Amino acid sequence: MNFLENDVDYSYLVDDIMDNNEFKKLSKIPHHGETRLDHSIKVSYISYKICKFLKLDYIQTARAGLLHDFYFDRTANHKKISKKVKLYTTGHPCDALENANNHFILSDKEKDIIKAHMFPFDFRIPKYLEGWVVNLVDTGISFFEFTKKFSYKLNTALNIWLILIVNLRK
Repeated sequence: MNFLENDVDYSYLVDDIMDNNEFKKLSKIPHHGETRLDHSIKVSYISYKICKFLKLDYIQTARAGLLHDFYFDRTANHKKISKKVKLYTTGHPCDALENANNHFILSDKEKDIIKAHMFPFDFRIPKYLEGWVVNLVDTGISFFEFTKKFSYKLNTALNIWLILIVNLRK
């Protein structure tokens, strides 16, 4: 990701996280057709840029955004994920927070951003504007990654619907 080399300010804020060996393991975990590391970097960087523009706390946002999916899930084999979707969506923020706490010193704001990033799928509501930014950016990026991964299936479904509609009108 070119922006990591080009944005020295951002890199400076997250270098210790990016250099952490445990965190680097996220590069091996698939996530919405990419890796969990790539997804986390995108969420972090876009949230950082938005918060910087809005004059919010972009430092804690960048760090918490990077750590929001720092977990090693119980569904890593992805074979039983359909049975554990509820646990996956509502359980992983706490797993990520626990893991982040074990490796980094976190502020209360960073903890809240990580813990509440799955609202409204989880009952935890972000307490800070920065948490809302990460929540919305994560949702948008996840939706984009998911639709990109399954775009051929979505195109097929759309084509079938269009054929049905055209045939029903005849």
